[in-house]
Amino acid sequence: MADGARTTTELPANGAAFRSFPAELHAQLRPFLGDLTDEVVRAIRTGIAEYARPMDDTYMHVVHRGVEQALEGFLARVADSETDWEDVKATYQRIGRGEADEGRSLDSFQAALRLGARVTWRRVSELVRADRLPPHVLVAFGEAMFLHLDEMAAATTAGYTEARLHAVGELQQRRGRLIDLLTADPPVSPEAVADLAHTAQWPVPREIALVAAEGTGKGETVRPIVPPEFLARFEGQSGVIVVPDPGGPGRERAITGALRGLRAALGPTVALDEGARSLRWARDALDLVRRGALPATGLVRCTEHLATLLLFRDEDLVDALARQHLGPLDAVRSPQRERLAETLLCWLSCARNASEVAQRLAVHPQTVRYRLRQLEEVFGKQLRDPTTQFEMQLALRALSLRRSPEGTTASDGSRTG
Repeated sequence: MADGARTTTELPANGAAFRSFPAELHAQLRPFLGDLTDEVVRAIRTGIAEYARPMDDTYMHVVHRGVEQALEGFLARVADSETDWEDVKATYQRIGRGEADEGRSLDSFQAALRLGARVTWRRVSELVRADRLPPHVLVAFGEAMFLHLDEMAAATTAGYTEARLHAVGELQQRRGRLIDLLTADPPVSPEAVADLAHTAQWPVPREIALVAAEGTGKGETVRPIVPPEFLARFEGQSGVIVVPDPGGPGRERAITGALRGLRAALGPTVALDEGARSLRWARDALDLVRRGALPATGLVRCTEHLATLLLFRDEDLVDALARQHLGPLDAVRSPQRERLAETLLCWLSCARNASEVAQRLAVHPQTVRYRLRQLEEVFGKQLRDPTTQFEMQLALRALSLRRSPEGTTASDGSRTG
């Protein structure tokens, strides 16, 4: 319980209710403490299903000790309103942590506190009616008891919250380490993944796909809300998401829904020990999105852009290929050089059909034939060699993708320059 919260409950309790008790009340109540403790424990065990564990002696000892300390702490404050109740507070913080560790909510415990207070009030009322306690203490007793109850509840909540936050933090750390294991290169053993997945509460799938994502560029990262079976980690302006069994029911919708508004790329579906490859492809694709070589809208799926990923895998090789086969174009002045390159790529992509080239470039067929004659003059017999044609097409396609405006791609080989 925070210090500020403690102060707000202690001031009225110590300043009013507990100080109003006669000095002899502590001694008058002490003989009934044992019976009252047993009665409260029985009521809790029979009245609240969560605490009905007759065969669990250890657990019932904890319940009994909790009730006993609550009543003893209350009596100590009756005897001395300034008494230190830190031991009682610590006990109830431990109880709160225990409830969190067992995966329960505090509903049952709070019900147990209320039930214990009712039993105690009923027993004290009977003692007053039997003239074994003075009647004038009853009102103050009720006020003090419920203030004490509030403080115990606050201490329990503090312990519970602390344990839950600690558990969430540990779980996130384990899941972060699990992402590292799944994307390790070389891959780690399946046993290591399975062991960490168990402690991270992550069912091990048959296959995975990795997503590379980035923020919106507005000064802070948008952290998507992903399904609990996904693993996600965002650091700075970049993020990694592990999608289990990407082909499963509803996965497509879950992925696109979670990543709406973010630039992201989905790597290929791979086995558990190939996560590094899926993430590498996804990051390569995301980089091409930034450069304008791949579409900037929606989730980019690597499997739909394999040729482009291949072309950009080693750009030095593509540059060497361009120098080897496209060098003659350097002698042609711009913008004629760009028009000839565009026509050549389209001609190679259209199985060298001049009519289809004219249709794709939206120019007259005579214009295409004129440009082809120019290309024949520039390249000569190279244009008739199948291997050279293939390598020219690769180089031209890569160069056209580099020049593609943001958000578009010349994937069909047209309008490249």
